[in-house]
Order: sequence, then structure tokens, then C-alpha cells
Amino acid sequence: MPLNSINTNMGAMVALQSLNRTNDELSSVQKRISTGYRVADAKDDGAAFAVAERIRGDMAATTSANQQLGGVKGLLEVSNSALENVSTSLNKLKEITIKLADGAITSEQRTQYQAQVKELTNNIKSFITDASYNGLNVLNDPAALGVKVVSNGQGGYYTFSGYSAVTNVYNGVSDANTYTTGGAAAALTTSGALSTAITNTLTQLNSFGSYSNYIENQISYNKDILDAQESGLGSLIDADLAKESARLQALQIRQQLGSQALGIANQSPQLLLSLFK
Repeated sequence: MPLNSINTNMGAMVALQSLNRTNDELSSVQKRISTGYRVADAKDDGAAFAVAERIRGDMAATTSANQQLGGVKGLLEVSNSALENVSTSLNKLKEITIKLADGAITSEQRTQYQAQVKELTNNIKSFITDASYNGLNVLNDPAALGVKVVSNGQGGYYTFSGYSAVTNVYNGVSDANTYTTGGAAAALTTSGALSTAITNTLTQLNSFGSYSNYIENQISYNKDILDAQESGLGSLIDADLAKESARLQALQIRQQLGSQALGIANQSPQLLLSLFK
């Protein structure tokens, strides 16, 4: 069989096949560089892409859970602030109630102290009823006495208890402005209305502080999970850009040489054959 044929240019066919392979490789490298991914879609690596999509879904769910926890964190911060103000007001109320329990004060002094007490109890009620966040008040809304919040990307819940502070705190001292000497003394006893209101408030400060700590710790933990998921996802699908850049340069040179070889083969089959000897 003759080496050359006027009908079939074998040299050009070999050069074209080699150039096509180079172009295919070059296209893949350019895709990895432009997207930053070794696996940008299912065509690159179906199994890896499927795993990556699952991880992305988990990350989206965890991110959404943290957003919800952020809202609850705000709600608990408002509630804690309200309880702290209630506690401060109750301490002031106790200070004045001590004076009301003194039978030696004049009627005018009692009237003045009772006026101060009335303002304090009004403040206490306002602190409780105004402790709303995003339309929810866990210190006053009966429907919010048990609150469930999504805590992680698997749909787990954290449940904490609201508290009816109007009933258990304010109502106990709402009539403090009418205290007589005996009434003030009774309110100050261990089981008295004022002492009970103070104890209830401090108990809830402890409870709501614990709720806040849990939420903050869960937010931090979810962030750690997201960091780990992102790192794993990167190892699975991210391209090594330094390696791909070097590969791109090599392929561009091969492409240039392949184009030149094809041109030579088309112009002179005999010359190309001599080059392969």
C-alpha cells in the first residue's frame, strides 16, 4: 500500500485527531478555571456532583436554622432586658415598702410614698407588656408559654417556656400603692406578695438567661458545622487553580503546535511523513 494517497491524507487525520483531543482537554481546563470547580455539573463527575448537591442542601438547611435562632436570640434578649428592669423596679419598690411599713411616718409622707409606688408598678407592667419582638411576647402572651424553635438543619426543635409575668409578678404588687402599715409589713414577709414577686422574677431571670445561653451555643455550633461542611465540599469539588493554570499554559502550547502540524500536513503530506520518521 502506498504511504500517500491523493484521496486520504493520513498525516492530516492524525494531526486533526491530536488537535481535537487537545481542544477537548483545553475546554475542560478552561471550564474548571472559569467556574473554580473541578466538578461544576453532573457531566464532570456524576457521583461527586450528587454528593455535593446533598451537602449544599444540608448547608442551606443549617443556615436557615441559624437565621431562625437569630430571631429567637433577639426575642430572648428583649425578654431578659424586660425582666432586668422589672427586677430593678421591684428592688426600688421594696425600698419604699419598708418606709410604708413604718407606722411613724405622717399621712403626707405615706401619700407621697404611695404615689412613687404607683409609678413603679406602672413601670413594671409596661416592661412586661412591651417586651415584644417580631410580634411575640413570651412574658405576656398566653399563646407563647411554650415556644418551639428549629435548632438545626435536620429539623430538630428546642423548646423553652414562656412566662405569664403579668399574673405572677405584676398582679402581686399592683395594689402596692394602697399599702397600709400592716399591708406593707405583710408584703415584705417571705411569703408576702412583694417577696413572692421578687422571687418569681429572679427565677425567670435565671431561666431566660439559660435559654439565651443555649441559643447562643447552638448558633455557634451550627456555624462550626457549616465551616466543616464547606471545607468538605471544597475538597470534593473545588479545582486546584494553580495546577489548572499550569495545565492551561501547556495545553495552549500543544494547541498551537497541533494547529501548525495540521497546517503543514494539509500543505505537504510528504513533509509531515518525514517529520514522523
